[in-house]
Amino acid sequence: MARLTQPELEARARALQVLLFDVDGTLTDGGVYVDADGRELKRFSIKDGAAIALASKVGLMTGLVSARASLANKARATELGMKLVMQGVANKRVALDEIIAGHNVAAAEIAYMGDDLVDLGILNKAGLSACPADASAEVRAACHWVSQHPGGHGAAREFVELILKARGQWDDVLSQHA
Repeated sequence: MARLTQPELEARARALQVLLFDVDGTLTDGGVYVDADGRELKRFSIKDGAAIALASKVGLMTGLVSARASLANKARATELGMKLVMQGVANKRVALDEIIAGHNVAAAEIAYMGDDLVDLGILNKAGLSACPADASAEVRAACHWVSQHPGGHGAAREFVELILKARGQWDDVLSQHA
């Protein structure tokens, strides 16, 4: 898949209704901490989270689609006000089809950011696909846009800013914080 030109990115961003993210390797750096009792801990970027919350405030439905189920994922999604939370997803393309059917949106109205092979099915169908800088080579080749930042370190923030700027909503966001 070829990278999109700036006008193509802007056109696709204006059509978006839903913004979805993978978790491990995209919203996190891919590391998982497990304590002696088997509890899992993850590190999420506050900046990524703030941007996702801003996307919700300007009217985009946000969510996560993760192959792994985790209490940490659920807690983070709740904290950010994500409306779509799909965990333990074996086939992310099927999950995208369920979102399309269940929320009356088209694939062209959905953006997705993922980092590894399990994300390819959804990345190939989403209207706007993106990945962190440290995504697998196959994923980078499949995406419309590649962040300059690695997963869990500002990649999601950069993607959300790109979308909000393309939609003409960034100045409104800035004015609310001035």
